[in-house]
Amino acid sequence: MNGALVALVVLLAVVAAFAVQNPGIITVRFLHLSGSTSVLVVIVSAFAAGVLGGWLAGLPGYFRRRSEASAARKRIQELEIEVAALRAKSAAPTAPGPEGKR
Repeated sequence: MNGALVALVVLLAVVAAFAVQNPGIITVRFLHLSGSTSVLVVIVSAFAAGVLGGWLAGLPGYFRRRSEASAARKRIQELEIEVAALRAKSAAPTAPGPEGKR
């Protein structure tokens, strides 16, 4: 986790340095829309879109792991109940045999 945090900080520093060194105004065109904005806004928007896309791509795996963990917890509880029942059964005293037979 610390390595990921360091990598994120370095990436943000590189993006910030690039944005500070390129303060110009540019025209952004998308389909039939266009507008003028600074390079900083374009860079931050593209970075945010990338982070959002990565997060959305990871959601199905997150929900799958959460579902599997829930099923595993349920199975563990069932097995613990079964083990307790088996322990109680094996600890119960056995009935004495008939006294007349030897």
